[in-house]
Amino acid sequence: MLKIGGYLVTFAGLILLALNLPPVKALVKIPAALNTSYLSVIGIVLVIFGGIIIYKGGSGKQPKEVPVYHGKNIVAYRRMK
Repeated sequence: MLKIGGYLVTFAGLILLALNLPPVKALVKIPAALNTSYLSVIGIVLVIFGGIIIYKGGSGKQPKEVPVYHGKNIVAYRRMK
C-alpha cells in the first residue's frame, strides 16, 4: 500500500513539472501569483520523495525458507527474515 502512495506522489510531481512546459501553459491557465520556478522546485521535491517511498516501500519478496530436518527427513520449512 505504501508503494501506491509513492506512485501518486511521483505522479503529482510530474504533473507540476509538466505545468512548466510551454504547450501545457497554453492549455492551463496558471494564476500569476504562482511562480513557475516554485512549481518546478516543488515538482522535483515530490518526484524525489515519491521515488524514495517507492524504493523503501518493500521489495515484495517472500522471506527465504529453510528446511527443518528430523533425522534425514524434511519435516517443515521455517521462514527467515
